[in-house]
Amino acid sequence: MKCPYCSYTESKVVDSRPADDGTSIRRRRECLSCHRRFTTYETMESLPLMVVKKDGSRQSFDRNKVLGGLIRACEKRPVSYHTLEELVNEIEQTLQNQMEREVSSAQIGELVMERLKKIDEVAYVRFASVYRQFKDINTFMRELNKLLEDK
Repeated sequence: MKCPYCSYTESKVVDSRPADDGTSIRRRRECLSCHRRFTTYETMESLPLMVVKKDGSRQSFDRNKVLGGLIRACEKRPVSYHTLEELVNEIEQTLQNQMEREVSSAQIGELVMERLKKIDEVAYVRFASVYRQFKDINTFMRELNKLLEDK
């Protein structure tokens, strides 16, 4: 690791501890030349996850898009931002664990709805109405009736 102060390439690790809920490691280092300390973070490198959209196009997975959709669905609902971030982390981890490098946008939408239904039913219906592109009130009512039957 190159020292940010003197650019010397040798340093020693003084302290190591988990950071970001165990997804990275925070290391305090000391430069062997100027003896100044600095912090580095080590994270696991993951393979890029590609999303196959409805039209067949592909783009890399963007957790911010999922989070943005959840924020819109949960607007003015009693769901904390922290809960939504945890939900996105869980979905991303589920997708990474599948060992598939390509996943359909439909699969992501289903994962979101499955988890959102347990958190807030109104937000679930909002998300489903956009995701499933409800065309009329009958489609909306069928989804509401399914929700009531599950209870």
